[in-house]
Amino acid sequence: MISSEAKLARGTIITVAALVVLRLIAAAVTPLTFDEAYYWTWAKHLSGGYYDHPPMVAVVIRLGIMIAGDTEFGVRLVSILLALPMSWAIYRAAQILFDDARIAAASTVFLNATLMASVGTTIVTPDAPLMVAASFVLFGLAKVWQTSRGVWWLAVGVAVGCGLLSKYTALFFGAQILLWLLLMKDQRRWLASPWPYLGGILAFAIFAPVILWNADHEWVSFIKQLGRARVEGITLKYLGEMIPTQFAFATPSVFILGVFGLYALAQGRAQSAAGAALISISVWMIFVYFVWHSLHARVEANWLGPVYPAFAIAAAYAAWGTTWNPREQRSMVWSRNLALPIGVALFVVLIVQTNTGLLTGFRRDATVRSVGVGWPDLAKEIETLRIKQNANCVMAADYGTTSWLMFYLPKGTCVAQYQQHYRWTFMNEPDADLLKGRAILIGPAGALTPQRASYARIEKLAELSRKRSGVAIETYQADLLEGPRGEVLDRSKPPELGGPI
Repeated sequence: MISSEAKLARGTIITVAALVVLRLIAAAVTPLTFDEAYYWTWAKHLSGGYYDHPPMVAVVIRLGIMIAGDTEFGVRLVSILLALPMSWAIYRAAQILFDDARIAAASTVFLNATLMASVGTTIVTPDAPLMVAASFVLFGLAKVWQTSRGVWWLAVGVAVGCGLLSKYTALFFGAQILLWLLLMKDQRRWLASPWPYLGGILAFAIFAPVILWNADHEWVSFIKQLGRARVEGITLKYLGEMIPTQFAFATPSVFILGVFGLYALAQGRAQSAAGAALISISVWMIFVYFVWHSLHARVEANWLGPVYPAFAIAAAYAAWGTTWNPREQRSMVWSRNLALPIGVALFVVLIVQTNTGLLTGFRRDATVRSVGVGWPDLAKEIETLRIKQNANCVMAADYGTTSWLMFYLPKGTCVAQYQQHYRWTFMNEPDADLLKGRAILIGPAGALTPQRASYARIEKLAELSRKRSGVAIETYQADLLEGPRGEVLDRSKPPELGGPI
């Protein structure tokens, strides 16, 4: 007879697998965001680092396109499949820390129900591998606590190193681990052991390619990303955005459960003080930092991705690990029962809205800014125009439009962003002879750009629209450029190194 724990595990596997299939379907029908197209260009030219981020997102995409080609599905394939090891790690971490199969199963389902996990793995960003790394950091530390075997610190080091290859936010992992060791009396002995330090050395050995790349590029990526912590005045306008966006990204049910779970853990209700402290620290350290960050700059919702594995465990603890008064218990029951249906419904609605515009009466909405709906057809119109005008290259001012052009135009087409050349140092620039010939400039309709002053002849050719459900959602102007008067590409340094802003 199958045990109840085995039934829970089997049900969890089936649920996660079904959610992964749903995401794969969504990935196949949804055009790329401009950031995904940008990261795809990285994947075609692997490097130890890039202006914006470490290279893990490029590796993830490279693996996917090796399997499924240069398609939306290929770009997203491995990112979505990362939910499988992430789910395994969070299941095992919760099971070890709280010794309860229900908490382990609920943690896994709650994490996968959040938009942070569903959208965050479907739309490829550095946050997907970072969430996986955060899950394995929790698992590794849980094994350290459970077994008292120092070798597990090497596993922790590998997880931290992979996190650092994903996004610099992983630097918080080291601070979280140190604080956990200091606060837990029975874990302080590790501070006198070589194992945590060997794990740290291993993490930075894995991170070494990023350090070396930055050393060869005047530390620009470090300066760009770590410079976000610089405070230049205090404002409250961004703080009011942060909590509502997390309420949405966590989904209401998981958010409520997570908050109650953190409250219960803070009260000392859990049998394992070490487990409670690990979960609480893993949430609060990064969350408090971004609260502080929101006092001087906007915090994008996905930046809190690495707290979600621990937050999901806190939510599961609220659902199954402690008791509540009758009114609170009813809220817990409703929230845990609705967590998965609400998560799935929100994901489906978001994908349908993004691709069709149905919920806004087919008018423009916020998703249009970043998702390339209509770009496949628009690219065909641009290519037809380029051939008709016998133009060598297609150019744009911003990296998003440039990336969409590179992905959706026929492969091998000369495409360049004439500004911000420093974003593209990982790849060879177009041949100089091609740049001297005719070019098509694509940009927002009616918006003059400095590039127009750099050519002897400029002719407006057309206004082209990208459409969703047959309705124009964004209009681009196509200009013919002839006779460049000097350098076509602006090779100024990035603003972090003293270049123009």
